Amino acid sequence: MTDRKRNRKVDGFIKKRKQWKEEFEKLREIILDCELTEDMKWMHPCYMFEDKNIVLIHGFKEYCAILFHKGALLKDPQGILVQQTENVQAARQIRFTSVEEIDGMEEVLKAYIREAIEVEKAGLEVELKKDIQIPEELQQKFDEDPALKTAFQELTPGRQRAYGLYFSKAKQSKTRVSRIEKYTPHILEGKGLND
Repeated sequence: MTDRKRNRKVDGFIKKRKQWKEEFEKLREIILDCELTEDMKWMHPCYMFEDKNIVLIHGFKEYCAILFHKGALLKDPQGILVQQTENVQAARQIRFTSVEEIDGMEEVLKAYIREAIEVEKAGLEVELKKDIQIPEELQQKFDEDPALKTAFQELTPGRQRAYGLYFSKAKQSKTRVSRIEKYTPHILEGKGLND
């Protein structure tokens, strides 16, 4: 692996880590060995093939993981891909709790990464569900404020879905209204729920 493949932003990201530092370094080494381009996206190391996102490294309290952007299309012969939450449609993770675990899976990880690259080369896409929940309170707000409806429709389908799920999950109408009011400025600015 040559140093020219390493992105300085990723160097800084890893250097600041208090948890998973060794694991991130090992994952980085494995991924860069697969000839991917390294960058920072969504505040995490992201690895691309011809400017298409393939895999991302991220850490959580209980585990660190690599996330395949189109993981739902991978065959998963080892049965190790995890759907992060029930609402995640395309991405899948492989989770780790130690650098030793990563070392033991190096060849398997490279095989999954190579398959993800082939999925991208073939131009395959995950067929996403289009069901975006629009609670009554949000529809009422759209009727009152056409600019909000237009801004919402201009968001990516994933952002629309995230807002719809978040607003709909509130049990009480007043909570849904409160959430909609809180996030109206974000929607008007073209931002997602977590941007």
